Amino acid sequence: MKNTLFGALSLAVTLLFAPAISASARAADADPAAAQIQTFCDALIAIRAEIARVASGEYDAHDNPLRNAPHTAEMLIAGEWKHPYDAEQAAYPAGVDRRAKYWPPVRRIDQAYGDRNLVCACPPPEAFAD
Repeated sequence: MKNTLFGALSLAVTLLFAPAISASARAADADPAAAQIQTFCDALIAIRAEIARVASGEYDAHDNPLRNAPHTAEMLIAGEWKHPYDAEQAAYPAGVDRRAKYWPPVRRIDQAYGDRNLVCACPPPEAFAD
């Protein structure tokens, strides 16, 4: 991995998607890796659309699908839905294949602490230095 200059910000690690095949649906069907990349990109685009809905005021800034994600199956079937957005939007965000939906067993571990204090069992960044 190389250091990359992005504007005035130097990033130590970057992720670049550069598929070597056609971006057509037919090519994605033929190559499982391309299909996974396409699914990931579709998810990022859908997340950006949800961010825009928050920014425009369409979604409440404090009670929206992004802030409350992930939504567990238990949350959706527990009875009364107490959010201003549809339970279906929470269960199946745009672009999610209903047949391949992953249902997380828990929402978050220790709320934001678990998000901010990631435990990684991978090699240190120095192991990837040139």
